[in-house]
Amino acid sequence: MDTHEPKLKFGLIVLVAILVIFTENLSSNVLGFSGDENLELMVEDAENHLSYSSINHGIYESGDMEDDEWTMVQKKGNQFVVNDQPFYVNGFNTYWLMVFAVDQSTRGKVSEVFQQASSVGLTVCRTWAFNDGQWRALQKSPSVYDEEVFKALDFVLSEAKKYKIRLILSLTNNWDAYGGKAQYVKWGKAAGLNVTSDDDFFSHPTLRSYYKAHVKMVLNRVNTLTNITYKDDPTIFAWELMNEPRCVSDSTGDKLQAWIQEMAVHVKSIDPKHLLEIGLEGFYGPSTPNRVQFNPNTYAQQVGTDFIRNHQVLGVDFASVHIYADSWVSQSISDAHIQFTNSWMQAHIEDAANVLGMPVVFAEFGVSTKDTGYNSSFRDTIISTVYNSLLNSTKKGGSGGGSLLWQLFPEGTDNMDDGYAIVISKSPSTCKDHISSVHKA
Repeated sequence: MDTHEPKLKFGLIVLVAILVIFTENLSSNVLGFSGDENLELMVEDAENHLSYSSINHGIYESGDMEDDEWTMVQKKGNQFVVNDQPFYVNGFNTYWLMVFAVDQSTRGKVSEVFQQASSVGLTVCRTWAFNDGQWRALQKSPSVYDEEVFKALDFVLSEAKKYKIRLILSLTNNWDAYGGKAQYVKWGKAAGLNVTSDDDFFSHPTLRSYYKAHVKMVLNRVNTLTNITYKDDPTIFAWELMNEPRCVSDSTGDKLQAWIQEMAVHVKSIDPKHLLEIGLEGFYGPSTPNRVQFNPNTYAQQVGTDFIRNHQVLGVDFASVHIYADSWVSQSISDAHIQFTNSWMQAHIEDAANVLGMPVVFAEFGVSTKDTGYNSSFRDTIISTVYNSLLNSTKKGGSGGGSLLWQLFPEGTDNMDDGYAIVISKSPSTCKDHISSVHKA
């Protein structure tokens, strides 16, 4: 998501909904959950359920998994597997971990969010492995890195493994936050290149070489704390080419498609072991005119992305989709949001199975408390819609690989909150009642 846009807060309900829905209905599966608010009000129910699940449903808890079991997540057909056992992604986004890990005064927040996530069984986190030319930049200028910031990323990986949390690492941003493609274009201009649009990031050979050099640097990084090269580290679930790539200057999609093809091959040439995804929002494009009806609006067809065509690129292992009915459909709460979420998910789960033959992860989703007419009951309904869709797919052996909430925060990080932060320790009092009803369902 564009981290400059206002987002919203989810209740604890999300976390527990995941735990309940999935652990009650799946057997012999490795689950990864996501959420963010220190479940102290509902912890009793959740912990009792989780302790049962860890014995009977294959959930790996911190300290339970031996190193020889900590192996790469792989793909088998339209499912993820770990040690040949199904693995379902139920994770969370906390994009700023590396930046917080730079300073000793804020580094503890990284440990805190992992500890809290682990305590409720969450096992996958999506975060940034980039910060281009900004405050506490990882890449200060093309191929020039701040070693202290790289050590901070080392810490994030090391700490994630302590809590048995796997990471999806995104390699740059479509949006201006943390630099992204706009910063690469600024670097190009400073070097005298004839670039006029941020979308030149996708087409100018020099800018493409800057990005490829960054990919090579990150993937070949040897962690100073674990001595494990990133490309060999099972803590990394997958690489993501870019957060929410768009190329609005070329609605045909050819420019972005060529970039994805080149960069997917580049990543796999360096690291054939890890899974790779693009980071798309999931909009259907020109290659499937019969599917554009599922897009949230007509503008979605004009941003240069194409869900089917993009994900057919050699080297891409699974599909990504985001869900923001309150941004894309309307900011006024209505049943149209629920209808959109259902049809959006169903279309992508079907296409991932029948056309792409790969898992699909709904890598960001949320509802904003700032929406006109917002109420917690509606939020809970949206959350239930997402997890029920995934559960239905799982029961059928479908391609619904899981989801990641946007986004999970520990206490004391309010300055980073875009409106969507879930703080586990600040769950609303109504959550316990909702959780109880879910347990009885």
